[in-house]
Amino acid sequence: MQLSQMFVHPMKSARGISYSRAYASQQGLLHDREWLLVTPEGRFLTAREFPRMVLIEMDLIPGGMLLKAPGMPAVMAMTQVYTLPVVTAVWKDEFSALHGDSHVDGWFSQYMGIPCKLLWLGMHSRRTLQSGNTPMSFADGYPYLLVNQASLDALNQDLPQAVSLRHFRPNLVIDGAMPYEEDDWSVIRIGDILFDVAKPCTRCQLTTVDPQTGEFSSDNEPMHTLIRTRQLPEGICFGVNLVARSEGILELGAAVEVVESRYTF
Repeated sequence: MQLSQMFVHPMKSARGISYSRAYASQQGLLHDREWLLVTPEGRFLTAREFPRMVLIEMDLIPGGMLLKAPGMPAVMAMTQVYTLPVVTAVWKDEFSALHGDSHVDGWFSQYMGIPCKLLWLGMHSRRTLQSGNTPMSFADGYPYLLVNQASLDALNQDLPQAVSLRHFRPNLVIDGAMPYEEDDWSVIRIGDILFDVAKPCTRCQLTTVDPQTGEFSSDNEPMHTLIRTRQLPEGICFGVNLVARSEGILELGAAVEVVESRYTF
């Protein structure tokens, strides 16, 4: 088995960037989900509610990012002006982040059609994994999301129309495993880094947002098929959430080894 693809999503719910080499920390891949769009009151916004967010693109530049979206001029968000602490939350997890650029807020408000603000996580996250002291980005619940290519291929055989990896927004993609083999893993090694498999990743309507059009699918796929085929004790699952035990560089082609499984035969 090997690491076949890597994606960093600099802003929660926006389009990801494909990498061949990336720094992996306990918080996640470098720059992953370090920006968050919120309402003026601090409620976080995602493509579950505003599917056009998946069309927002960004290029990472020194000290910030260049933002692009359909029908909008490009704009830069620079971290040096994000200095004002504000309270926000991801689901029920409340913490503080940094606000700073009203011009960028206006850009997002125009694109989204509602007043909103952009927040930056800062150099040091003020949020931690609920089960410990691991620093967290703006990700839903865990630092990493892994998808098995063979599992996606198996799912696509059941779908009326194939979906892409980007429907599931993974950080890490592996090749060479059996379909849904990842359900049984508890500890894996990718390159030199050990990862604990925290839990299967539970899925929601976000999977039905087409990453190319920014619209919900008319047939509720792939969620309709996942409800039928992927009901686990944790919920409707596809992929697994990981927590890194150490930090280092990940490169495509790195070997993936199962260190511990949940079941012994």
